[in-house]
Amino acid sequence: MKELEYPFVPEELIKQKKSLKRKLLENAGTALIEKRVAILGGQTTQDIKLMLELFLLNYGIRPTFYESEYNQYYEDGMFPNPELEAFRPDLIYVCTCIRNIAVFPTLSDTREQVEEKKETLAGRFRGLWDHLAETYHCPIIQNNFEFPFFRLLGNKDASDYHGRVNFVTALNCAFYEYAQIHENFHICDVNYISASYGLDRWAAPYYWHMYKYAVAVPAIPYLSFNVANIIKSIYGKNKKAFNLDLDNTLWGGIVGDDGAENLEIGQETSLAQTYSEFQSYLKLHTQLGILLTVNSKNEEANALAGLARPDSVLHKDDFVSIRANWEPKSINLSETAAALNLLPESFVFVDDNPAERAIIEAQVPGAAVPVMDSVEKYIQAIDKSGFFEVTSLSQDDLKRTEMYRENAQRNQLQASFTDYGEYLRSLEMKAEIQGFIPMYMSRIAQLSNKSNQFNLTTRRYSQADIEALAQDPEHVTLYGKLCDKFGDNGVVSVVVGRIDGEARDELHMELWLMSCRVLKRNMEFAMMDALVDRARALGIKKLVGYYYPTAKNAMVKEFYALQGFSKVSEDEAGNTVWEFPIRDDYEKKQNVIEVNT
Repeated sequence: MKELEYPFVPEELIKQKKSLKRKLLENAGTALIEKRVAILGGQTTQDIKLMLELFLLNYGIRPTFYESEYNQYYEDGMFPNPELEAFRPDLIYVCTCIRNIAVFPTLSDTREQVEEKKETLAGRFRGLWDHLAETYHCPIIQNNFEFPFFRLLGNKDASDYHGRVNFVTALNCAFYEYAQIHENFHICDVNYISASYGLDRWAAPYYWHMYKYAVAVPAIPYLSFNVANIIKSIYGKNKKAFNLDLDNTLWGGIVGDDGAENLEIGQETSLAQTYSEFQSYLKLHTQLGILLTVNSKNEEANALAGLARPDSVLHKDDFVSIRANWEPKSINLSETAAALNLLPESFVFVDDNPAERAIIEAQVPGAAVPVMDSVEKYIQAIDKSGFFEVTSLSQDDLKRTEMYRENAQRNQLQASFTDYGEYLRSLEMKAEIQGFIPMYMSRIAQLSNKSNQFNLTTRRYSQADIEALAQDPEHVTLYGKLCDKFGDNGVVSVVVGRIDGEARDELHMELWLMSCRVLKRNMEFAMMDALVDRARALGIKKLVGYYYPTAKNAMVKEFYALQGFSKVSEDEAGNTVWEFPIRDDYEKKQNVIEVNT
């Protein structure tokens, strides 16, 4: 919904929150995922909750909330709480503020006394976070502290250890140190958000004394938007790729008319520098594994000439796909998505032309289309939208662009073979398939939240859930890692089964997914072979599979049939149940991958 995308009008969101919620629910259908969110507040949180609900619904997440009483965040989280325990939160948001700092340094304090005050407060929070993690086993989001709205020492308040600004900075650093060693703990950077909004307006005392809001009511949508971005990232709702126009987007001018030599790029003019800065910003995203693709109405030779300029920051090799032609950009985007085995909604379409943006919005539902009004605002328009909010960063993320380039090499090799089996053998594939291990817990959780197409049940798991499954004797877990002569694809497949049945000899498949970047390489059959071996070793006599249809996973509707399962039931919604008896004469289903279990 456009009203909930950056840049939104906060006052209008607050005024129209009920009607916006109604529209979101009417348009959502059955695509929403359900999540239970507990808000433990050190301030009034009612409107924060209502705004958070809108942004989450817009991201495809339907939240149910537990809300603590005013300023009961510590008591609710630290002590026995039957109501919160019965709620079983999927995520906990600790919404505290600078007003919750009860003791600040005084000018008579020694350095040691100030340090003791800081450590006492930081230790109180660490104890709370540890208890929440041990009790509820779910991700935790914690506000850091905004700066105080006055400075007793003036500018020296930042550098003198007696200063409140200095004290808040030290406290925030203690929070960051905790976050660096706890993967399921995330900081909502209120310090940055309040500075961006304007600290004087953010911390207007009227709202605290009147309503006990430490954040001014008009600023609440900005806080809730940032919290929603963290949550949607945790549950795999981030975008994955840029789809980029060229003329007047990556450079100034029209390459076909002006010639590559006359484009505004480089350091010669202020306008050229602005475009170069934007290209540098985009290139930084490749470090996160965000893919860059081109979608330009141009002759391909002209597009490549522009990218070949020595003063261009981005060059041909920075892109995993370049489509420069005269086809509609909606077709180019959809074909790019199909070629990369991504959904069109995974893309952020960046184009200076409002007519092109309108066409993409109308014809490619789900693709993000930020407003790109003027080049000096391009970075802000993308950066503040939170498309790529980072809550975890795996080695696979860091290598994603390289992996897609390697896929292009595989596709080129495939074209030289007439026998597909020979092509697969030529890849010299090797797989590692075994139960979940600590090294890959983060990646496995990430896959469970991001995989939509090759995902039979689309169940979502946090890292804490994955860690618990790995230790549970009632569950069988497998991950599959695949590499070949072109490179390492990383962890690409995950299977979770629950032991059940009267004789405890059935394995019910709760999760079976695979990354689409390794489609048609027999990895799904290698996982089946390993699963049968593991099940047989545990005395399992039958596998029971489930397929729950969504708008995105139709490609695996007949997956169990291909594996040799028999369908035993199907309801009106298309949910199916399948069975596979494990026999002694089971024959391996693949022979082109060397598997190490």
